[in-house]
Amino acid sequence: MQSSFYVGLSGQMTVERRLTTIAQNIANMNTAGYKAEGVTFDTVLSQTGETPVAFSANGADYIDRSGGERVKTDNPLDVAVQGDAWFGVKTAQGTVYTHDGRMQMSPTGQLLTVNGDAVLDAGGSGLILDPAGGAPTISSDGMITQNGAQMGAIGLFSIDPSAHLTRAAGSGVIPDQAATPVLDFAATGVLQGFVENSNINPVLEITKLINVQHNLDGVTQANQTADTSLQDAIKALGSQS
Repeated sequence: MQSSFYVGLSGQMTVERRLTTIAQNIANMNTAGYKAEGVTFDTVLSQTGETPVAFSANGADYIDRSGGERVKTDNPLDVAVQGDAWFGVKTAQGTVYTHDGRMQMSPTGQLLTVNGDAVLDAGGSGLILDPAGGAPTISSDGMITQNGAQMGAIGLFSIDPSAHLTRAAGSGVIPDQAATPVLDFAATGVLQGFVENSNINPVLEITKLINVQHNLDGVTQANQTADTSLQDAIKALGSQS
């Protein structure tokens, strides 16, 4: 009978994990390039007793790689990824990959993110523009041109679909497998003058939140029922002694 309490506890842990994920997604729904986070759960079957008991496992986080809406800004230093690729950025954490293409030029010509991190080319090096060269033109393959001169190309990187992504600062991710430079721009490229929004659907997240609340109510009710049954059993056994 007491196994019901542990089943209920595993259910509460599941609900808490989902609630944390939903709250994080809602908090970042307006973060450019942010990828929604989800969690999957498996059932653990215990057969230590006479009757098998199913528990919820701790769950596994995953990051939804689908693209967000691209919004036209007409800012020449705003770029969006087209296709399945990522921008590479040099940060204090190392190389981070992102879909946040809001960029700026430093007084010395460095191409930086809005957070001041260096934007990388396909070889993993930073890009230097001419601070007096005016607004750059960025082609679909990432090539940057100022006054007719090529200044380098923004790197695009492919991350293996099987790679696990760890959340980095902002909308960045760090894969557990090395990313590879994109060399074929037939289906992948850069779109100048656009910014990619997060891929979070606020209506869907609110729906998930409502479902989590219902699940929590159900788990709480189940725990209360189990507690009442245990107390009744104790009273019945006590009256027989």
